[in-house]
Amino acid sequence: MIYLLSAWSSFLDQADNFFLTCPFKYLTGIDCPGCGFQRSLIALFQGEWKESFQLYPPTVPLLITFMVAIPANYLSKGNSDKLIKVLYLITGSIITISYFFKIFTAHTHS
Repeated sequence: MIYLLSAWSSFLDQADNFFLTCPFKYLTGIDCPGCGFQRSLIALFQGEWKESFQLYPPTVPLLITFMVAIPANYLSKGNSDKLIKVLYLITGSIITISYFFKIFTAHTHS
């Protein structure tokens, strides 16, 4: 068990070597609405909740949405449409607000 935890910790420490490059940011130099998710997810897996939130605030709402919506869609046979739509609406709103906040306040952090 200790070996597995050690291997997991080692993987998380080197995970940034495997990050995918954002094509939008690569082409334009501007963050997309999803930029920061990978690093935020790794920080969350490492137990660094505050850093995860600072890197990308919608990480936890996105994970909750997927953990609820995917099983609900398959297990309830179409009876969860309203729940899924509400989750998508809330999570999409959080992503949009977070993105605009990042874009319009980025110049004040420099």
